[in-house]
Amino acid sequence: MEQSAEDYKLIFEKEGVYLHTNAKRSNQDTSIPGFIRIVERAGLPALEWSPLEHDSRNAPAVLYSKKDGDGGEEDTNFDPGYEPDWAVISTVKKEREHVPVKNSGQWAFSLPLSELYSLRRSRFSLGRNFLVLTSRGGHPLPPLHFHRGGTRELLRALQRYIILDPSPLDGRLFLAYPQDSGTLPQSFDRLQFLDDGGNDLVSRFIHDPYATTFGGFSKVTNFFRAALRPPESPIHTRTPQDPSLPPQSDEEPGFELITCGVELGPKPDVTRGPPLDKWEEFLDSEGRVTCPEKIKELVFRGGITHSLRKEVWKFLLGFYPWNSTAKEREDILRVKTDEYFRMKVQWKSVSYVQGMSDLLSPILFVTQNEVESFWCLTGFMELVHQNFEESQEAMKQQLLQLSILLKALDPELCDFLDSQDSGSLCFCFRWLLIWFKREFSFEDILTLWEVLWTRLPCENFHLLIACSILESQREELIGSNHDFNTILKHINELTMKLDLQTVLRGAEAIYLQLFLCKELPVMVKQVLGLYVPPSSEEESPDSQASETQRLLSQSQEGAAASNPACGPSYP
Repeated sequence: MEQSAEDYKLIFEKEGVYLHTNAKRSNQDTSIPGFIRIVERAGLPALEWSPLEHDSRNAPAVLYSKKDGDGGEEDTNFDPGYEPDWAVISTVKKEREHVPVKNSGQWAFSLPLSELYSLRRSRFSLGRNFLVLTSRGGHPLPPLHFHRGGTRELLRALQRYIILDPSPLDGRLFLAYPQDSGTLPQSFDRLQFLDDGGNDLVSRFIHDPYATTFGGFSKVTNFFRAALRPPESPIHTRTPQDPSLPPQSDEEPGFELITCGVELGPKPDVTRGPPLDKWEEFLDSEGRVTCPEKIKELVFRGGITHSLRKEVWKFLLGFYPWNSTAKEREDILRVKTDEYFRMKVQWKSVSYVQGMSDLLSPILFVTQNEVESFWCLTGFMELVHQNFEESQEAMKQQLLQLSILLKALDPELCDFLDSQDSGSLCFCFRWLLIWFKREFSFEDILTLWEVLWTRLPCENFHLLIACSILESQREELIGSNHDFNTILKHINELTMKLDLQTVLRGAEAIYLQLFLCKELPVMVKQVLGLYVPPSSEEESPDSQASETQRLLSQSQEGAAASNPACGPSYP
């Protein structure tokens, strides 16, 4: 049925807006030129894009689909590009339906502004601007690249209908709210505070972790801001002069963005040392370890020789206390053996979840003992058990923290990943879930894990290892013009091709580079465990500067693994 002229009103139009489709199983060009428009249909505003070759403003709308097929149903299958057991999982049931994104062709779409959830604006340091849109239903929209400018004008036109509220975490991300936000009678159910819509939530997180994580809190903030406004006060709207939006200008040289990128100094040179190959000289006459911190530092610097690995692992994983005597360790072994077999008799069935066998196999290989393997695995799970919780909240948080670190280290790489629907870093999911178990050789994993078990040099050092890998691949990712699928493919093809020592040197250099930055963002400090509130009387990171300088000198000279004397440990 044709729409009448009275039902259609063009508010804004811009040509030269390219849509990047990331089309699967196709050799077609994935950059399609077209128009971006704001229109009113029967009085309801919508944001629309249509390709040049199919410019029809009044075409009938159908359900948005990225697949060819009958019925126009949305493609809700997430193809992670690797083993399905590492995909993000969720069993929360969907409670409500959102208005679907609509289109009038394979890629054209019409999104009611009431269903716009977030808008991310970004640009390459030497390239064009682009926008990434997310609907409230979690429907992913391909990035829109403005080859001829126009993003500022579009944002100003959108202000006529919606409020664009900057995310507290990322100045490039705006959460969208209607101008008439409502007052106190508005229910929390309608606000959908942290609405866990099953697979809908997962897809929103994969597409945009910032909007998903902070969206609920921003909704509540907006709710109370509207509710507590005096009756005579006008509803707050943002003007073009508002600093949170770009200034008015006919030209578009680029956004003045608030980003996590900081001025970092050069990366220090870092060297690795030989593995720990002496043990007895670290023990006193009763068998106590005299200097645990020195041992941890040597392990962090070079790992452990095969002959000592079984004994030292028991300490690193909490099987034995560091201050226990040789006699006490004999008693501990006897007690733990009895406890293990008593529990084993009571077990009728055991559920370890997917991925836990990856964690157990290296431990069993090293200990060659069922009881010791169980208790060492128990110690390991103290560190990573949250990775295997059904809610996946810990994994989402780690991906968010990884994104925070990467934005501080390499904003241009983050912009590129954003432009290819990969800004959520979901391709790193398997890395973090099982601590890179499938990325390195078996022998390398033994070394990597014992390095991580030292808890040096900071919290979340495994995230810096991920940053080191990504930085080593930045030229390949950006220079080869990868899209979402080929990024996923490239990352998974790194398996068994990475040099562990190079990655570890890079991760430690990144840590020292961030540590020495005098204006490091608080969010980055929090991820690394370096943030101390101003009122705290504890030792602050700044007071550890001299210790870090010592470590820098030590990293350049190489680790003195042959020296068992106790010395200052990593801060």
